[in-house]
Amino acid sequence: MKELHTGQLYWPSTALHTRTYPTLTKSVAAKAVVVGGGMSGIASAYKLASAGLETVLIERGTIAGGSTSANTGMLQYCSDMMLSELKERIGSGPAERYYKSCLAAIRHIEELAELIPRDVQFRRRSSLYYASTEQHVPKLKKEYEALRECGFDVEYWTADDIALHFPFRKPAALVTHGDAELNPLRFVLGLADEAVKAGLRIYEGTDLAGYERLGVGKRRHRLFTKNGVTLDADYVVYAVGYEPKEVKGRLMKANLNRSYVMVTKQQTKPFGWHERFLVWETARPYLYMRTTVDGRIIAGGLDEEKDEPDHNKARRERKRRELTDRLSAMFPDASTAVDFEWNATFGESADSLPLIGEDPETPGIYYNLGYGGNGTVCCMMGAQIISDMIQGHAEHPLPFIGIRDLVAKPAHSPSGVLH
Repeated sequence: MKELHTGQLYWPSTALHTRTYPTLTKSVAAKAVVVGGGMSGIASAYKLASAGLETVLIERGTIAGGSTSANTGMLQYCSDMMLSELKERIGSGPAERYYKSCLAAIRHIEELAELIPRDVQFRRRSSLYYASTEQHVPKLKKEYEALRECGFDVEYWTADDIALHFPFRKPAALVTHGDAELNPLRFVLGLADEAVKAGLRIYEGTDLAGYERLGVGKRRHRLFTKNGVTLDADYVVYAVGYEPKEVKGRLMKANLNRSYVMVTKQQTKPFGWHERFLVWETARPYLYMRTTVDGRIIAGGLDEEKDEPDHNKARRERKRRELTDRLSAMFPDASTAVDFEWNATFGESADSLPLIGEDPETPGIYYNLGYGGNGTVCCMMGAQIISDMIQGHAEHPLPFIGIRDLVAKPAHSPSGVLH
């Protein structure tokens, strides 16, 4: 199993409940099998099971034990690639549809959060997206116009506007409305419970070893587990996050990086954070910050082009100091005493868009890979798209995020083995 994070995670300390699921010990058949028990997998399985499809989910570790627990829970419809840039790359219409689909996915997460009996700490927030330097102001103005023309609720703030609301000055900023924050661990665990109520069967500790296409008709796909049992299904959804480089004999060409995160102790006095905005910037890599329901500050960034977590204590301490220094410079009244710190692997595709849709060469095989800075939002969008496609309700509404030429078969792996 690929290691995805190291350090002391914050979200497990907030978990209200945990549930264990059995390991798959005998062969099964179902309408759909979902591979992966993180945000994308549980969301996909919930959508399928709640639609009445007999669905099985397998997870090699534990539910929400991978990238989900290291997620900062910032739900933003704006992508790492600005709308104005995306328009130039894929066209105005597709870019607008993509951004509006991200916004709709946040609304859908909100609806699901309301279904879960326990508080998953979903809170509506606005975002402050500030220009890191004066040189970034023109592109921020261009982005403002692009968002406004498409009907998004956005404001342009000058340096004086920012200083009026926050204890720092930046050259300019966009304020986008319609974003949110979430406790990702509570959400995934709670949604798993709701999916089970809808008929989903979950198996933890069940590692995939291979794949075989059985032919046409029902139960046309067979998955093999490492302990020797099989799963036959009409449809398979790979929702495997950032773990594998290879799925079903395909090389998923994501650029894997690592990001550093720290969480402060609970703040004991006011520190000037206007309406608990989500905060990020135009620099790449960028700093991102949010508050928590229990009064902490989460700050992250300092991304590096490394595909595995950082175990070097001296370097991790240096990164932690960099984050606390950045936080202190912007919020001088905030305590920077740290309770939790970790670093984690995340993936981005070559074109900064997720990989969501049906395998063009193997009908019935789907991928929900929310690569990118707003991965949680993309995972939920993918769950809805794939559920609709499997049920025959619609063709892919966003074909430009389908399984495209970012995916290629590896030269020396014809067997379809996952690892």
